[in-house]
Amino acid sequence: MSIIKGDFIDNLPKIYGLYTGGFVVFILLMAILEQAGLGADTIGILFVAFTVVIYATIGWLSRTMQVDAYYVAGRQVPAVFNGMATAADWMSGASFVAMAGGIYFGGHGYIAFVVGWTGGYVLVASLMAPYLRKFGCYTVPDFIGTRYGGNLARFLAVCVLTLASFTYVTAQINATGTIASRALGIPFEVGVWFGLLGILLCSMLGGMRGVTWTQVAQYIVLIIAYVVPVIWMSNKQGFGIIPQLAYGEAVMRLGELETLHGVGLKPTEAFAGLKALTVPHYEAGTTFAAKWKFVTLVFCMMAGTASLPHILMRYFTTPSVKAARQSVAWSLLFIFLLYFTAPALATFTKLQVLDPNLATSIIGKAITEVNALEWIQKWSDVGFLAISDSNGDGILQINEFFMRGDIVVLATPEIAGLPYVISGLVAAGGMAAAMSTADGLLLAIANALSHDLYYKIIDPKADTKHRLIVARVLLFIIGACAAYVASMKLTSILGAVAWAFDFAMSGLFFPLVLGVWWKRANRQGAIAGMFFGLLSGTWYLYMVKWGGMDPWLYIDHLRFGIIGASVSLVAMIVVSLATAEPDEETQRMVDEVRIPKGKSVLSSTH
Repeated sequence: MSIIKGDFIDNLPKIYGLYTGGFVVFILLMAILEQAGLGADTIGILFVAFTVVIYATIGWLSRTMQVDAYYVAGRQVPAVFNGMATAADWMSGASFVAMAGGIYFGGHGYIAFVVGWTGGYVLVASLMAPYLRKFGCYTVPDFIGTRYGGNLARFLAVCVLTLASFTYVTAQINATGTIASRALGIPFEVGVWFGLLGILLCSMLGGMRGVTWTQVAQYIVLIIAYVVPVIWMSNKQGFGIIPQLAYGEAVMRLGELETLHGVGLKPTEAFAGLKALTVPHYEAGTTFAAKWKFVTLVFCMMAGTASLPHILMRYFTTPSVKAARQSVAWSLLFIFLLYFTAPALATFTKLQVLDPNLATSIIGKAITEVNALEWIQKWSDVGFLAISDSNGDGILQINEFFMRGDIVVLATPEIAGLPYVISGLVAAGGMAAAMSTADGLLLAIANALSHDLYYKIIDPKADTKHRLIVARVLLFIIGACAAYVASMKLTSILGAVAWAFDFAMSGLFFPLVLGVWWKRANRQGAIAGMFFGLLSGTWYLYMVKWGGMDPWLYIDHLRFGIIGASVSLVAMIVVSLATAEPDEETQRMVDEVRIPKGKSVLSSTH
C-alpha cells in the first residue's frame, strides 16, 4: 500500500479514485465475459454480490468502539465526501428505483417529488444544518431534548423519528427485495432478507463512520449505474449523448405516440399493484386542483426533507459549521446529477416501448410475440409485470400492458435491448441506493433509541461498551421488523416514502425550526407541537386512506403532513405563549447557536 501514505482523511481522493477505477475495470470485465458467453443471470449475481461484498468490507474495516466515531464519524468527514454520502443517503430506492417509474406512469405531476426533494435542501441549508452542527448534538432527539429540556420532549422526538424512519426504511428494504428477486432469481419475500443482510453488514460494526465511507462508495456506483443507460438510449434513438438537454424533442414524439395508441383510456383489467399507461407523460394539468396538488406535494416533500433525522444527522459529522454549510451545497450538486436525469430516463424508456420505429417496441405487436420476449417472461415470473388480451384480438394494446412502476428503471436496459452487463450495473446501482438510505435510517433509529432513550433516560450511567452493544442489538431487531413489514407489500415504494416525509414533517418540522429561530418556544410548546402534530397527521392519514373520509381541499394520503404540520405550528405557538418563557440560560444558548462559527455549544463528550 505504498500508494497510500499518511492520514486516511487526507488520502480520501486517492482512495476513492482507485475504487472508482476498479469498479470501471469490473464493468469492462463483465462486458468481456458476456461477449465470451457468460450467462445473464450469472452477470446479475456477480454485480450484486461484488458490490455488496465491497460495502461489507468497508463496514468491517470501519468498525469502532468509540462513541464519537460510532455516532458522528468522529466529526472528521470533509464537506465534499459528506456531500456524496448525504446524496447516497438521500438517493433512496424511491429516487433510484421508483422516481422515473412514477414519471413514466404519472407524467408531469410526479415532477413535484423532484422539485420538493431538491428544494428541501434549501430549507436544510438556510434553517437547519449549520445551526444543528453548531449545537454539537449526536442525534435529532438530542437537540430537541437539550434545547427544550426534559425527558418527555426527548421521548416524543424519538417516537416521531422512529415512526418516520421505520416507514422509510421498509420502502428501502422493499427496493432491495425487488432487485434481489430479479437479479438472483429468488422470491421477493426472500429478497428482502437478503437485502437486510447486506444493510446490517455495512452499518452494525462501524456505526456512522462505517456508514459514511460505505455511502461514498455507494454513491459512485449508483450515479454511474443511473446515467449510463440513459446516455446509451439517447444516443441510440438519435437524440445525442447529453440526454438531460436533448429530451424535449423526445417528449413531443411521445405525445404523438400516446395519442396514436390511445393513452388515457381506462384499463380494461386491473392487476394488484400493477399499472397501465393511463396518464399522458406530457400532460401538465391546467386545472386548479392539478396545480394545488402539485404545490402541496412540493411543500410536503420540502418540509419533510428538512425534518428527516437521517439526513440532518449527516451534518453532525463535519469538522465545522462552515463545512456543514458547504456540505449541503455539495449534496445538492450530487443529487442534481440524478434528479436532472430521471425525467429523461422515463421519456426514453417509454419511447422504447411505444415507438414502432424502434426494434424494442411492443405495443401493437402480437401478444404471442411479446410473451416470448425474455424480459417479459422473467419480470412476469416474479410478479412485477402482466399482459392481458382483454379484447381477444391477439394484439397488445396500451391498456393491456401492466407493470409495477417500481421496476421501470431496473427493467430499462432489457426493454432497450442493451447488453445485460448494463442490467447488472443498474441492479447494483439500485441496490446501492436502497442500501445506503436503509443504512442511514436504521442507524438513525438505533442511535436515537440507544443514546436518547437508553442512555439519556433509562440508564445515564451506562458505559461506552454497553451503549454500543445496545445500539447494535437494536439495529438488528429494527431491521428484522422492517424486512418483515416490507415483505407484506402494504404500499408502493414511492407511497411509503411520501408517508415518511409527512410523518417527519407533522411531528418535527416546527419544533426544529422554532427551536433555532424562536427563543420564546418552550418545553410545553414543543411537547404540544410534536404530540398534536403527529396525532392529527396520523389520524388524517387513517381516515383518508382507510376510514372512507373524502380528502379536504384535495389533501390526500400523500399530503397529510400539511394537516399535521399546521396543527403542530398552532399548538406550539399557543402553548408556548400561554406558559412561562424558557430560562435565561436556554435563551442565551439559542442566541449562540445562531452564530454560524465558533465552537459547538455542547461539549463533544456530552
